[in-house]
Amino acid sequence: MPKNIERVTAVSQGMQTKARSKNHEVIIDEPAAMGGQDTGANPLGTLLSALAGCENVIANIVAKEINFDLQGIEFDIRGEFDPRGLMGDPNVRPYFEKVTIHAKVKTSESEERVQELQEKTDLRCPVYTTLKAANVELVPNWVKA
Repeated sequence: MPKNIERVTAVSQGMQTKARSKNHEVIIDEPAAMGGQDTGANPLGTLLSALAGCENVIANIVAKEINFDLQGIEFDIRGEFDPRGLMGDPNVRPYFEKVTIHAKVKTSESEERVQELQEKTDLRCPVYTTLKAANVELVPNWVKA
């Protein structure tokens, strides 16, 4: 089977980056306190947004496969990191140490089935598994809404 290629092009000015993925624009920026204009989420916020979107897509695919009544998911995702790493301290990693995923799953299914959906989703979500491969502590907490 041929491999898919995901392509993004981007133009940056100052702290702001305007990225294009197919026909869609994503603006990434920093708040004024970091020298940006606050016209978009910062890169780490964008990564957590991508995690929410990816988990949702994979959960919908898995739900169809396991005949799960998935009516929607609300995510509250929090990433913890030490800013000294991105500010140049070589002894501190510049990326997330821990990411906690709170998901409220709207469904008629049982809590046990919600856990099944979460486990199968996390095994297949490219963003989740990338963070896991980077040794980020991942704390999934999916519950029935």
